[in-house]
Amino acid sequence: MALPVIRSNRSLVRPAEHTPTPSGTLDLSAIDQIPVLRCNARTLHVFKRRGPEPEAAAHVIKGALSRALVPYYPLAGRLKESSQGQLQVECSGDGAWFVEASANCTLDSVDYFNDVTSIPYDQLLPDSVPKTDGDVEPLVQMQVTQFACGGFVIGLTFCHSICDGLGAAQFLNAVGELARGLEHPRVAPVWHRDFFPSTPQTRLENVTLLHNYLPPPMPSYRLEHANIDIPMDQINQLKRQFYDSTGLKCSAFEIVAASLWRHRTRAISFGPNTQLKLVFFANCRQLLDPPLPKGFYGNCFFPVTVTRTSDWLTQATNVDVVKLIQEAKAELHVEFAKYMNGDFTRNGEDPFAPPLAYTTLFISEWGRLGFNQIDYGWGPPVHVVPIQGSSIIPVGIVGSMPLPKVGFRLMTWSVGEAHLRTFLDLITNSI
Repeated sequence: MALPVIRSNRSLVRPAEHTPTPSGTLDLSAIDQIPVLRCNARTLHVFKRRGPEPEAAAHVIKGALSRALVPYYPLAGRLKESSQGQLQVECSGDGAWFVEASANCTLDSVDYFNDVTSIPYDQLLPDSVPKTDGDVEPLVQMQVTQFACGGFVIGLTFCHSICDGLGAAQFLNAVGELARGLEHPRVAPVWHRDFFPSTPQTRLENVTLLHNYLPPPMPSYRLEHANIDIPMDQINQLKRQFYDSTGLKCSAFEIVAASLWRHRTRAISFGPNTQLKLVFFANCRQLLDPPLPKGFYGNCFFPVTVTRTSDWLTQATNVDVVKLIQEAKAELHVEFAKYMNGDFTRNGEDPFAPPLAYTTLFISEWGRLGFNQIDYGWGPPVHVVPIQGSSIIPVGIVGSMPLPKVGFRLMTWSVGEAHLRTFLDLITNSI
């Protein structure tokens, strides 16, 4: 899709006031420092024209971002490594990168970017990102693109070492509250990365993990994107089927995850008894004693890994797979406690480094992160578009259907072209 985007202004947005940093650098937690998180998460947030003059969106959001960086001052800093190789945040106040842009077409003409395969991401994400010595980028990068209809798109690039999805949504919600005129964010940010401090043992584990986490050999497949929309009434029907069979309740995420894993396995037709993994990441804030305080915005999650053979999955029902997922989730508090206490391997593997192969499926739940509720003064986004991070790592993301529809959207890059048609036929005919 050719999109006529004109970038009119680029700047570093610094905290609106002098930032009272307690020290020059802040330590990150042992989870923040896991090598796999040393990457950027990229998303698009699509907003219709509502409320105040939309031409002011970039100006309003830029001002609110500057104000939000006062309590969230670490996000205006830069990553650095200590002499011991420990990842830290230098509270430099250098600021977030902000790009103002416009497009002379309407969002309706591009269907609000509903077809993610044709989105010109490079035009909607911030460009010309300034880097310091050592190729260090700003932790937060944002582009606001105004469309001729009055709607706008926010392209966001966020450093994953600083925030998980809940933390990033908390920060953006603070920007939204300030943009709507609040004096202060309703939730005060809490750093508190010492809940799991980095130690020589965790640093050695991360060095080992980084050494072993080299990119796998380039496979012969290229993953194809697919969106599967699941109305709420279908989700409720599948929940009732599970309850009628087991007498237990289940979540929409468990329903969708089970269906994706099962039908992907059938579509690919793995060899006999191939070991397959389903991996998803669970929030662990409430598993600590005491729980992490409200306002914590760092990384606090743990991988839940379910392993079964291709033969078992091919013959299993959706009820069977949902029960398996629930059993794995029930062990989360035990597995997380072991990891916190220094037991960094599970069955000989690091849980944060599962095999990056066609046999491993990652799935993530975005519906509860909070991105779909963020309001900068023009109402919540029509939808939020995650941007594919790799063309070789099978991924499914469970989000919300674009407004005004009610239900779930499964956004997935999980099968190659040879298996896409069969996969879509299987999954759309079952849910």
